[in-house]
Order: sequence, then C-alpha cells, then structure tokens
Amino acid sequence: MDQLFAAAGSLREAYARVDWAATPLGPVASWSPATRAAVDLALRTRFPVTLFWGPEFVMIYNEAYVHMIADKHPAALGQPAAKVFAEIWDEIGPMLAQASSGGGATWVEDLRLDMRRHGFLEETYFTFSYSPVVGADGRVEGVFDIATETTTQVVSRRRLQLLNALQERLASVDHRGEVLARAMPVLHADPDDLPGVEIVAADGHGDVAVRDTPEGRVATVRLSTRGRATGDLMLRTELSPRLAADGAYLIFVRLVGATLTQALDRARLREAERRVAAVEREISETLQRSLLTPPPDTDEFQIAARYEPAQEHARIGGDWYDAFLLPDGTLTMVVGDISGHDRYAAATMGQVRNMLRGIAHTLLGPPSRILAAMDEAMAGLGIDTFATVVLAQVGPAAGTPAAHSLRWCNAGHPPPILLAPDGTATLLRRRSELLLGTGLTAERSDHEVALERGSHVAFYTDGLVERPGASMDASMRELAGLLTGRHHLSAEQLCDHLLTSSRTGAADDIVITVLQTGAVAPNR
Repeated sequence: MDQLFAAAGSLREAYARVDWAATPLGPVASWSPATRAAVDLALRTRFPVTLFWGPEFVMIYNEAYVHMIADKHPAALGQPAAKVFAEIWDEIGPMLAQASSGGGATWVEDLRLDMRRHGFLEETYFTFSYSPVVGADGRVEGVFDIATETTTQVVSRRRLQLLNALQERLASVDHRGEVLARAMPVLHADPDDLPGVEIVAADGHGDVAVRDTPEGRVATVRLSTRGRATGDLMLRTELSPRLAADGAYLIFVRLVGATLTQALDRARLREAERRVAAVEREISETLQRSLLTPPPDTDEFQIAARYEPAQEHARIGGDWYDAFLLPDGTLTMVVGDISGHDRYAAATMGQVRNMLRGIAHTLLGPPSRILAAMDEAMAGLGIDTFATVVLAQVGPAAGTPAAHSLRWCNAGHPPPILLAPDGTATLLRRRSELLLGTGLTAERSDHEVALERGSHVAFYTDGLVERPGASMDASMRELAGLLTGRHHLSAEQLCDHLLTSSRTGAADDIVITVLQTGAVAPNR
C-alpha cells in the first residue's frame, strides 16, 4: 500500500482494498502533488474531512468522516459522489459544481439533508464548506470538504422551542376543553417531530407505549398525574420515519404529554373545586398551613408570608413557601408549586419542601447547585412529580455600596419582583429554565441583584397572577404596578396589599412571601 495512506488509521485496510487504478483518479503513483498533499492533510486531521476529487468528485475521506456517512462506508471510498449521495445530490451537486468551476468556496449552516445512511431516509443537518483545491497549473483539481454534523443540536432546539411554546400557550388555561383548543395548533406546527399528532381516548396500554402500525411507528402517552388517568385521554402521534426512535425522541414525546397533563389537571381541578364541600376546604387549608412554618425572626430583615386557599372551592394544592437560616447565617427563601391539586400534591409538597431544606442546609452552596442537587435527588428517590421553584439567598453585598445582595435560581416559576427604596418595581425576569422533576439534565443558573437598605422582594405562586382571559405576562406586569410606589409599607402591609388588591376570586391557591431589608420585624 502506498505510504500516502499510512495516516489513515483504522481505514488503512479499506484504502488497500480499493482498486484505485480502476477509478477515475487512476493509480495512486500517478496522482499529482496537489492531490497527494490534500489527501495527506485530510488523513492527518481529526476533524471530519472528505475530498471530492476530479470531474466525477471521487470521494477520499478520513476516520472522523465515517460516522457522518455510517452505512455508506466503506463502499463510498473511491466512488463518485453522485453515486454515493444520490438522494441529496440535488442539494450538494450545485455547490460542488460552484467550488470546482471557479465560483469560489461555499458555506452553509445547519443545512437539512435527508440522507440514507442507517437503512432509512434520515433527517440530518450539517454545517460545511466546499473549498476548491488548485494544482500547480492553476486548475481546480478537487474540492476540500470540512464538515460537522448538527442534527442533534437542530432537532433538540426545535423540540425545546415547541415545549416552551406549549407551556406558554397553556399557562393561563382554566377549562379542559380550552387546553385541547390551545394545544393542538402548537403541536401541529411541528410535523417533523409529531406527524399526525392527536389527543384521543386512552386505551389499555401503559403510560408510554411505542407500537408498529400500518401507518408506521406510533407512540402513545397517557395523560396522567402520579400514575392516575386524567379524563382517560392520551397523546397519540406517529414517530417520524426520518428520525431514529431513540431515547431522546421518546423523552420529548413524554414531556409533551407531561405539559398537557399539567394543564388538563389544573383545569379539571379548577372546575371540580366549585363542587367541593365547605368542609373539604377547611381540611385543605388546615393541612396546608400545618406544612408551612413561620419565617425566622432576624434583626436585619422583616419577612412576611401569606397562604390563601382558593376562594370558592377547596384545592388541597402543592403551593409552599419557606424561609430559614443556613449554618453560615445566610438567609434562604423558597417559593414553589407542586403539580396537581389534591391531598397527594400536599403530601408531596411537604416531602419536596423538607428535602430541599435539607439539601440547602447540607450543601451550603449557591442556589443553582442546590436546585441541581434537588433534580438528582428527585430522580434517584423516585419522586414522580413536577415542581416550579424559586430559591433565593440573601447575603452581604460585595464591591457595591448596597447593604445586601440577592442571589437566586428559577426553575420554571413566576419571577420575583424587586421594589426599590425609590418606589420602582422591577420583575426579575431571566432566561427560562426547566422545572424540577423532568428527569433531564438541566442547566441551572444563578442571578444576582443588589439590595439597598429599605428594598422589598416579593415572591409568589401562579395563583396570584393567573386570571381567566388574561396572559401571565400581563398579570405579572399588573402585579408589579400594584407594588410601584408602595415602598413605604412594611413587609406585612405589602402582603396584605397584594392579597386585597389582586385577588378577585382566583381559582388557585396563593402563596406570597415578602422580604424587606433594613427593617426590624414588628411584634407578631
């Protein structure tokens, strides 16, 4: 074998089996210096590279390129590109012609190419550049292709966008019928992942099932909370024949089902609470309050908290607040919401609340680390629920004239509101991050803001801002408006002000916690 292929690594035998003399390139010994130099460069780099050489674009590639063409190797080696890539030739052929005919190099990002490389026509994405290689006589001898596959990134981004859009669309739903009416246009907007998606009556299969049918492979997800059916419905969707039905695909379908389940469950329970007896409401409130301890008394802060059940009907829910001092003296505040509204949600809330308190006490780390550890603990201990949480820590300010700083991490919860000493109210919005309990490895971020003496920070659950016919964004802006100019009030007075000003027969529980800096807590 020619020493030119010595750097081919695991492809050396494949190169040796090719009868190069029978290819349009001719015997290896006859190859031009430009050809040999290009081959040597391609074989010695660890980045995926292929050469399309001569008028027929004969393929010569390195080890890193093999995984991108999969089953096409080793037959592709030494073959014309039009033969190897017949299914995508309409897309890449003109670009190769441009690069080889003096039209200059090409560049594309995240180009979709439906390629047959694993036994089926597969949806794939690539970022690549075709660059001409010029010989000693000034003629273009071939094309140098540097490529990277971006299929995972493109598909994951598309799926995340759908989940975010679905969650936003269903955030303010009050009736079960409205859930389906709002959800289906969002789901139908992604036919690449959810072809033929529909919500139908549940069958006898498990919570998540994949079956082969005459229409193709179909996945079904029972719309349930804590293993109990929600109205005997299930999400049914064909799986794209152009994507592998791998773990990531099935997790995505399950998350779509979970988002629908939360919305259906929330709407169903809001309707049901109109029919619940007054005694159930009393049980709900008693149980909820027994799980929520008073905030700590400190000399530096005033902390006030309120829990209000739904006004009209009982909803034994999973809303909670917590405030405690860590061993190093750091004040930690938590507001969260467990999915579901029944006694199971209240019990799970107590479990999640106590576990989060224990993790914070043990780790003594920043909020993002605590919530990341909480994700791991919920998965490891089999706590099958979803929760939105804001966890904040208040400590001394470093490098600023402010007395304190607030550092927080938000897992899918409504943002806190900062009320400055000048009366300005600001929603502490940051990049949306996944709620707890999804089972996914989620990025958790810390955010920080200075707290001047006399500042207030209001934490709350979605019951305070959910209104029929109003968007969450509009309701949260309205809530910030209720705080504007109220900096002269104490934490206790602000809690009462928010409850009396914004509560208009809301159908969900409400938790409010207000922190005030630079104030001594009054006698309770």
